[in-house]
Amino acid sequence: MDKGAPFLLDLSAFAEAALIEGARNAQPVMGLTHNFYRYPARFSPAFVRAAINAFTEPGDYVLDPYVGGGTSLIEAMALGRHAVGVDISELAEFVTKVKTSILSENELSQLELWAETLPNRIHIQRPAPRFASYAARGYYKHLDHHSRWRLRKAIEQALGSALTLDSARMEAFGRCVVLRTAQWALDGRKKLPSISEFRAMLGDNACNMVVAARVFRNAAKSHDERPAVHVLNRSAAGIEDDHRLATLPAPRLVVTSPPYPGIHVLYHRWQVDGRKEAPLPFMIANKLDGAGGSYYTMGDRKYPELATYFANIEATMSSVAAIADSQTVFVQMVAFSEPGWQLPRYLETMEQIGLTEMRLPALRGEQDGRLWRSVPNRRWYSDQRGETPGSQEVVLIHRKGAKQPSRSSRSDRVLPRQDRPSSESSGSRSVR
Repeated sequence: MDKGAPFLLDLSAFAEAALIEGARNAQPVMGLTHNFYRYPARFSPAFVRAAINAFTEPGDYVLDPYVGGGTSLIEAMALGRHAVGVDISELAEFVTKVKTSILSENELSQLELWAETLPNRIHIQRPAPRFASYAARGYYKHLDHHSRWRLRKAIEQALGSALTLDSARMEAFGRCVVLRTAQWALDGRKKLPSISEFRAMLGDNACNMVVAARVFRNAAKSHDERPAVHVLNRSAAGIEDDHRLATLPAPRLVVTSPPYPGIHVLYHRWQVDGRKEAPLPFMIANKLDGAGGSYYTMGDRKYPELATYFANIEATMSSVAAIADSQTVFVQMVAFSEPGWQLPRYLETMEQIGLTEMRLPALRGEQDGRLWRSVPNRRWYSDQRGETPGSQEVVLIHRKGAKQPSRSSRSDRVLPRQDRPSSESSGSRSVR
């Protein structure tokens, strides 16, 4: 699998230990605005935080080209870094923008009052707005069943309340409250909640999210320079030509979790009543879902040798590499359905676009020397399958422009001094 002795990252022992511990952290995702919506296959914030602390300084840019639920951007802003997120899904764009919005105290105060009265808006005997254009496009699919129409009506009433909020940012926040609650009520549930349970959860979510938004605001505003955030709804392929990034400096860190080759993850829809796919989250977010699952995972997992997937990963990551420089560190968390051939193919693709793999010195004697972890908190319908290759994720770390050690090399190599950026601080940030 390896062509020669690998380069080793020159990190402090503290930073290296934090990165390993963060990657293997099995605690539920929590803190800041992370729980505004449970996006599939999301990072551990502890891992992202450790990567940001290890490889960047306040004021640097952090890029996530497959931003998903926005974990990397939230952590970057809370740590005083600027952030750029890219995703082809309008749902991901919506969720990330809400999670990374720094709301004013006036907005938060208004949302507090709204959250307190929100449960009272849910009453099965009262009329509910019908979102006719979405109904005509099929976004109500599987929701008119006799076991779910009451929840559908409660969701409509909650959405109607969100539409009364005074600004676009507050409306988006309100929609996200409904999104989070509706996901809890419908997605992957064996037993649906009652209307009273839905009402109680809606109120709890609204109040807790206002508190979390204030915590995030305080964290982001605690730095000398207010962090900027850019969320782009597009493919990462071609971003080197996007005028919105033209004036930004090269990112110091690219931290991301791309779609997994050969593994089915339902990013864009919920599963109700077993495996019935529902596009409802897009309606709640006031977005459009115009594509199938292969669009969001960069190719049909049944396509021979995953040719479409690897063509897409090459196109997107080569564009990311084009806006990076020699100091940029690439950190990816990936899983493979068949790691025996897919991992080497993935690494070959990274090498072809000019990225050199780096290893952590502390892991030289562990497995293949890479940072592996078991995926925690998988959904119940995945747990039924037991332990599979896809339940193991690996952290891949790359740098741009370094040359691979020769095959005749007899020892591990550290990135040459002339290629290593200077460090102005001690402790956890020995590499920038």
